[in-house]
Amino acid sequence: MIRTTEVDGVPALVAPTAGPMTGALTFRVGQADETLARRGITHLVEHLALHRIGLSDYHSNGATAAVTTTFYAQGSATEIEAFFRQVCEGLTELPVNRLDTEKGLLRTEWAGKDRSSVCALPIWRHGAQGFGLVGFPEFGLHALDADDVTSWAQTWFTRENAVLWIAGEDVPVGLRLPLPSGSRRPVPPVTSALPTTPAYFCSETSGVVLDAIVPMSPATGIFAGLLERDLFQSLRQEGGYSYQTDVDYDPLGNGTAALRAMADAQPDQCDAVLGGMIDVLARLRVGTIEQHEIDGVVRQRRQVFNHPDAEARWLPSTTFRMLTGQPTATLDEYLATMEQVTVEQVQTLAEQATATALLMVPPRLKPGCMGFAPAPTTSRSAVAGGRYASIGDNDVTLVVGPHGVSCIDGPEYLTVRYEECAAALTFPDGGRTLIGLDGISVRVEPTLYAIDQAGIGIIDAGVPPSAVVPMPTRDSNTIPRPRQRESASQKGAGESEPPREVRWDNAGPSALKWWEGLAGGVLLVLATLMCGFFTLCTIGNLIEPPEEQSDWVAVVLGWLCLLVFLVPLGVLLRKALRAYRARR
Repeated sequence: MIRTTEVDGVPALVAPTAGPMTGALTFRVGQADETLARRGITHLVEHLALHRIGLSDYHSNGATAAVTTTFYAQGSATEIEAFFRQVCEGLTELPVNRLDTEKGLLRTEWAGKDRSSVCALPIWRHGAQGFGLVGFPEFGLHALDADDVTSWAQTWFTRENAVLWIAGEDVPVGLRLPLPSGSRRPVPPVTSALPTTPAYFCSETSGVVLDAIVPMSPATGIFAGLLERDLFQSLRQEGGYSYQTDVDYDPLGNGTAALRAMADAQPDQCDAVLGGMIDVLARLRVGTIEQHEIDGVVRQRRQVFNHPDAEARWLPSTTFRMLTGQPTATLDEYLATMEQVTVEQVQTLAEQATATALLMVPPRLKPGCMGFAPAPTTSRSAVAGGRYASIGDNDVTLVVGPHGVSCIDGPEYLTVRYEECAAALTFPDGGRTLIGLDGISVRVEPTLYAIDQAGIGIIDAGVPPSAVVPMPTRDSNTIPRPRQRESASQKGAGESEPPREVRWDNAGPSALKWWEGLAGGVLLVLATLMCGFFTLCTIGNLIEPPEEQSDWVAVVLGWLCLLVFLVPLGVLLRKALRAYRARR
């Protein structure tokens, strides 16, 4: 049974364990609490706080997640007491003389991470704020100073914003947590950059991923288990399309959870995997499952807690709920509620998962016919201001105005307004990358546009100071050039050159949407028929002049109507040609 106590004003949870004593001090602060311009500040504070511990004979570490930061250790009671005391002392007196060194270590850590295309999902769903920040590099490392990290630690790493848990007999004798006073911080809101759901976006991925927002409850775990079981049976055992299928979910702290289903596939099997995943979700949604199937998943999940350390394993979940203000439950209460999950509850969760779904699919798949709307890759409008021609591309224009910047590419716009600018990456060579809260970005490069220092000055004056991120000097080979524009945006050479499919760097021509291709085909057929018909009418009138002048009027009006069809057809053909050239 979990006992509740208190250490220096910090709530503490204690549960027995058959293994060595383990402890964790968790704070209600994480990546989602930051801004894009200060991205990485929590991680930096975590590293600085752990520095003074150095090498030890016991296992210890720290972890920064979306809404929590945890320091944990495993060892003797004396070792754990010393660990938490040193962590708290490190948080109250950060070794800021180590700032540059720790920044370098964090950059190395980021460079070594496996950044798959799945990392883009939070950006597409949430934008460049809140829970969308976990998909971005730690841009703040370039500008954060000693005052920034000290203020952040004093505001967020306080006794009122923390919970301690101990897996062992009791709290170690003499344990002290000398933390400053503060307040419990609320969970950041779950923002959305999607105008409608269900939605999809295309990425260079070897499979299909479905992301959804669902209520967090014991039934959520059962639904996830059923979904994973059915995906495995349908896509691997029966269809042989996928080698690996996986479903997991992470609580967001506001009563909801982010659920993610993944299935890998060869390129020629992705369409079958997409159809199979949608069919599995539909089966759960219409309720064609039996109670015995639910009971089977319940038995599997009970086995996880059929362990001598079951109560100790429940400590992190209880801690998370306490910190985020969610109702807590004992392990027995949770298991009892899980056993009461019904077909109707699973059906409701499947409906909610479908309604909030965001699909990531390979570029050639267009699930619009399945009811999924394409996630926006462009802005709805452009700002007014001075126009700067693109160097080497007559179809692209940069607009810099007092309220924002826009890149105009034919009928498409990319716009970032200063008041909605999440971060402005400023390079010493004059380059600027503005990233909006919706995840859309505009790159302003003097090597790509005929923009002068006055134009750059308008941008610098308009961007809020809190959004400015001074970037280091770039290698000359990474500065985009007109002849290298597409390759530079695709290669992902570093923090300033992210992968092309990431939404906040999507600045090139896009392929035709399915309805645009259909409309173009219809217009082409009609234009061809009209052209042939009016050509015959014109030749006939020339060979045998009509008696009535109205015959010529009808022919002229027909040619004018044909021009009306040719204008949108020309726009679509031009867009298709530009997309084709971009893929070459």
